[in-house]
Amino acid sequence: MAIARQVLGLSAFLSLVHGRSELLRYSVAEEGESGSVVANVAEDAGLAPAQLSVRRARLASEDGRQHFRLERGTGRLVVAERLDREELCGQAATCTLPFELVLTNPLQFLRVEVAVEDINDHSPVFPEEQVTFKIPERSDPGSRFPLEGARDLDVGSNSIQAYSISPENEYFSVSFGSHSHDEKYVELVLEKPLDREEQTEMGFSLIAMDGGSPPRSGTIEIHIIVLDVNDNSPVFTQRVYIGKVLENAPEGSVVLRVVATDLDAGPNGDISYQFSQALSQSDSTFFIDPVSGEIKLTKPLDFEDAEKYELSVRATDGGGLSAICKVLVEVVDVNDNAPELVVSSFSSPLPENALPGTVVALFNVKDRDSGANGKISCALEDQLSFSLHAAYKNYYELVTVSALDREETARYILSVTAADAGSPPLTTTQTFTVDISDVNDNAPVFNQTLYTMYVRENNVPTVLVGTVSAVDADVGPNAKVTYSLVPAHPTKQPPCSCISVNSENGDVFVLRPLDYEQVKQIEVLVRASDAGSPALSSNVTVRLVMVDENDNAPLVLYPSQDNSPSSSELVPMSAEAGYLVTKVVAVDADSGQNSWLSYHLLRATDPGLFVVGAQSGEVQLRRPVTERDAVKQKLVVLVRDNGQPPLSATTSLSVLLLHDFSDVRLPHSSLAMEDEGDSLTMYLIISLVFVSLLFLISMAAFITLKVCKRKELKGGHVLYGAANLRSGLADAAAAGTLPHPYCYEISLTTGSGNSEFKFLKPILPSLPPQHCTTGGVTDEEQDFTCGPISMEDVAPATAEQFNSLSFK
Repeated sequence: MAIARQVLGLSAFLSLVHGRSELLRYSVAEEGESGSVVANVAEDAGLAPAQLSVRRARLASEDGRQHFRLERGTGRLVVAERLDREELCGQAATCTLPFELVLTNPLQFLRVEVAVEDINDHSPVFPEEQVTFKIPERSDPGSRFPLEGARDLDVGSNSIQAYSISPENEYFSVSFGSHSHDEKYVELVLEKPLDREEQTEMGFSLIAMDGGSPPRSGTIEIHIIVLDVNDNSPVFTQRVYIGKVLENAPEGSVVLRVVATDLDAGPNGDISYQFSQALSQSDSTFFIDPVSGEIKLTKPLDFEDAEKYELSVRATDGGGLSAICKVLVEVVDVNDNAPELVVSSFSSPLPENALPGTVVALFNVKDRDSGANGKISCALEDQLSFSLHAAYKNYYELVTVSALDREETARYILSVTAADAGSPPLTTTQTFTVDISDVNDNAPVFNQTLYTMYVRENNVPTVLVGTVSAVDADVGPNAKVTYSLVPAHPTKQPPCSCISVNSENGDVFVLRPLDYEQVKQIEVLVRASDAGSPALSSNVTVRLVMVDENDNAPLVLYPSQDNSPSSSELVPMSAEAGYLVTKVVAVDADSGQNSWLSYHLLRATDPGLFVVGAQSGEVQLRRPVTERDAVKQKLVVLVRDNGQPPLSATTSLSVLLLHDFSDVRLPHSSLAMEDEGDSLTMYLIISLVFVSLLFLISMAAFITLKVCKRKELKGGHVLYGAANLRSGLADAAAAGTLPHPYCYEISLTTGSGNSEFKFLKPILPSLPPQHCTTGGVTDEEQDFTCGPISMEDVAPATAEQFNSLSFK
């Protein structure tokens, strides 16, 4: 296998070397269209056209540009794009494009060179369209004048071959040839002398021809100017020039113009003018333009200094020949002196409290002219606060005529005009700028008549709550405002120490925390004083409004949360759903939504038995009482406000479910029995038996009195009026709280003589406060306590007393 690979490699190498030895040369004319056929490469290489596709023939060049493409189907080499020999090879004599024909299977290279032949597609071009030569009229024949030759991008015979002149003339010919290193030249040759007097200018065309077929040409225009020889002197149009000029003529004014002519042309005919006296330009009153001959003023004239000037002017041509003339300048007197205003005294700034008639300025006026030109009158422009008075001869006074107010006008610009009686009259205007100095005549003014600022209670000390601002129409120290707190009246105490004001910028601070429940708002008086002498001030009221925060938890008023034993609410077993057990009453010291209270049942022995009104706090039965319900019910009610974050309080309620009056027990005694040790059990049992006996006696007395009472009711006697009872309860409900001695009456069912309870009916308090008290109950006790009502109090009770017996 190794030997076979060596043989194949050697054969491929020999075929590659053989392929590289072949060279195909072709030629094609430039500017050929894309697709033009150059040659049939397949035939010249001895290949069948089918082999080109099989062997994947392609063209490759070193620069990567593909000027030609190979048609595999026919084997023809065609032009891929338009060929421009000048773009490809520039001015090179030959232009050859080499590339290779690459064949595979086996690998073979064919070297191909295509020569791009030049065609005459460019005309000779001169660098300029026209050339001008200035030749003296006495130049010698044979003088040569070089030209820059034309350029032709073509090469060989298509390049420039000859130059000619059109139309031909007897004065010039063209010479064309090459110097060393193939450098070509083009020159105009003067054949005979020029004569400016016969012909001052001439023109002709120089034509460059190439050798193409058909030939192309380029043309440049030749302009010949014949230069003159200086053989004529300048001549003035007048020997003496007389001019007049006004004495007030401005600098640069033209007095007159001298004119000289010269028959020569060119530089020989160019004339320059200058004064013949040896006067420097700075000392002379006049200046002559060297080209135009205009005589101008270099400084103002004064008829009183000189009435006439005599000048001498020389005209010189370019060849050095010259001529001289005289110039007389007469100065004409005119009203050229404006009035002058000289200020003797001037007062500025002027205090705004200056009295009318105060002299602001004293000045005098004068005019160098005489006669009517020197007569002066003065006037002040329309001004209501000032006037002009004649003092003595040409002196005038500028005085005030009314009171001044700097805040209205801080600066006056007064214009005093002095005019002479000349024709035309000349005027001079003097401007007096009078600044008005400030006097402290304006008190500071606050930008509000009342400032209302807000601060949350329990604020941090030195909190910024607002800013008072006052401005003073004065300036300087008179406008520097300082702030301070002052009493509302001189006889009152100093302002609240909890508020401070920054004396510089008017920032108002609260120095210590405030309590909305103690004070709702504070009003202080802030004074703004300027730094004038005497100082002026103004006051403004600052109202500080406290914004409530939820910093007070609800306070439960009923049931009472003191340390006394809590009372139990009595509910008959026959009570229906919606039965009012009691009402939790609470208040909140905050305001707004922070004091909006809601009531929630937090815990209960039987949560499904009771419901608490979220807004009213009323504890009602959710369902009827059943025998399965525990006699003792413990409720914990949560009272929560609407603040952010909300605060809350809880209260405990004890409820006894009773079949009849014999079921009443003293919860406090029971709790005490539970807390006692086993050694006291006997004593408790004896006490309970004794109490039960007393209770039975009381019940018997109660039934007897009830029967008697029913007989009295049938006779028209009423224990109390429903209207009075309801009105009292309505007042308590409207107030949102229940009074401390609020009680419920134990009433029997109407129409029966038994001892069954019908409902607990609220009545107005009829017992002393000690009989309606509430004691606190802990969560561990889960029992109920009553006030100091004992069976000893109940036993001797009469029927009416027992009927009014109530529990809180």
